[in-house]
Amino acid sequence: MASSLLRLRKVPSLGVSRLLQADKTCLSRFHLEPQLLRLGVFFTRNYGKILGSSNYDFTGSGATSSFDFTDLTCPHTWYPIARRKKRKVILHVGPTNSGKTYNALKQLERSSSGVYCGPLRLLAWEVAKRLNKANVPCDLVTGQEKELVEGANHKAVTVEMADVTSVYDCAVIDEIQMVGCKQRGFSFTRALLGIAANELHLCGDPAVVPLVEDILKVTGDDVEVITYERLSPLVPLKVPVRSVSDIKTGDCLVTFSRKDIYKHKNTIEKAGKHLCSVVYGSLPPETRTAQATRFNDATNDFDVLVASDAIGMGLNLNISRIIFSTLEKFDGTETRDLTVSEIKQIAGRAGRFRSQFPVGEVTCLYKEDLPLLHSSLKSPSPIIERAGLFPTYDLLSRYSQAHPKLGLYKILEHFVENAKLSSNYFISNVEDMMKAAALVDELPLKLQDKYLFVVSPVDINDEISGRGFAQFAQNYSKTRVVRLREILSDDTVKVPRTPTELKELESIHKVLDLYVWLSLRLEDSFPDREVAASQKSICNVLIEQFLEANRFISPIPFSSKKLRSRRKF
Repeated sequence: MASSLLRLRKVPSLGVSRLLQADKTCLSRFHLEPQLLRLGVFFTRNYGKILGSSNYDFTGSGATSSFDFTDLTCPHTWYPIARRKKRKVILHVGPTNSGKTYNALKQLERSSSGVYCGPLRLLAWEVAKRLNKANVPCDLVTGQEKELVEGANHKAVTVEMADVTSVYDCAVIDEIQMVGCKQRGFSFTRALLGIAANELHLCGDPAVVPLVEDILKVTGDDVEVITYERLSPLVPLKVPVRSVSDIKTGDCLVTFSRKDIYKHKNTIEKAGKHLCSVVYGSLPPETRTAQATRFNDATNDFDVLVASDAIGMGLNLNISRIIFSTLEKFDGTETRDLTVSEIKQIAGRAGRFRSQFPVGEVTCLYKEDLPLLHSSLKSPSPIIERAGLFPTYDLLSRYSQAHPKLGLYKILEHFVENAKLSSNYFISNVEDMMKAAALVDELPLKLQDKYLFVVSPVDINDEISGRGFAQFAQNYSKTRVVRLREILSDDTVKVPRTPTELKELESIHKVLDLYVWLSLRLEDSFPDREVAASQKSICNVLIEQFLEANRFISPIPFSSKKLRSRRKF
């Protein structure tokens, strides 16, 4: 099959304008030129020095208003439509595979109108499919898709797409404990406070109950807690998996290095008894779904799964046994032990109720990890004490009007450093947003446009994705129309031959995903949505072909002696 990869070429200025060099059938390859590389180093390392350290009047006195824009102590007042309702809030809490989400979704099916808010596109897809199959017309709305069904009064959305201006009979927020997530918690807080529904069903870990109850004291909502027990047994084993010969059908080997995922896959497949599907975070959602479907299909030979913690939510998997290759992970800052919540979330994926393997087992590769595994499974998850919060665009806009000389980067910095919060909240980690803001502040864009680019799903720390983002923003600032073919060049390629080439292709998929996301919000300015979607499909095919091949790097031997290596991924 002939296709091509995305190529960024040498350019003047910021290095983000491109030559017209492609047609609709081609993919293209990013070529990382020195000028844009220097820009990338600039905004990822030195963005804190861009505008100096001058002091500003945060209240706006002496400017245009005496309003304290940084007072975020009453975020429930940001959502007047929800506050006009006395909502019935039902917390469905319990361990993985306890039926909590199932029961909430049954109520959603019975409602006259409703919305499901999930943390992943995969979950939104799954719920939309379920409701439509049950003859409940349901739209699918994520950052990258908008599939409307005639006569639909229900929606399945990713939590960031939750509509806080509509009124529903019923709403479901899945994985509500993610209000405590440093990066995405504010989106769950927004949905919790802002969705206007007669009934609001929250599904998640019991550790979030005290926080939600405290937050909702000021909203006037009625709160009910329903506690669930696991529907099928989960058995922690007392012995580790000592060799590749101990791997059996239905096993899922969990590791936290992308490189090790492929090494372990090769080790298992070279033994000749099993073929492996793989699942990890940077795989496109379509590919993850395809890999999971192949693993779940008992009629084929792909009967073992090698995965990262991406299996912790969002995929229905017929797993017999979870095997932790390590209980350490690099979290972007340091290598640390997994938390109790992370271990329980991953381990709980084994033994799905009414599946091929109704009894789940969990163990490790190394004997030294078993005590931490066993103690974590016996322990309750630590109580979640605070929820993420982030100022609305309206607050940022009003602050900008009071301080018109400040760019978005400096505005975000001031909110982070000076926000006034109640004890239930923390300001979400906006480091990546600030990196993106530092870049778009160099461009002649309105604040609203800058904000849109900054909140887009760009992986700013990925070289290729960051360059695509820079190019889209630059071209948009110049002409207000960004044609995808402006950055494409004919370059026929084959299926990736190595994990490194695969990683590049995954990054290209992220750029195409970003174009689709922008096109759904700036349709006239990003008119090539169908082209980008078709190229994403080609990426998925190429990635699938690589995953089905067996041309990997040297295998990792299974060993009874553990090496506490510090690997980054």
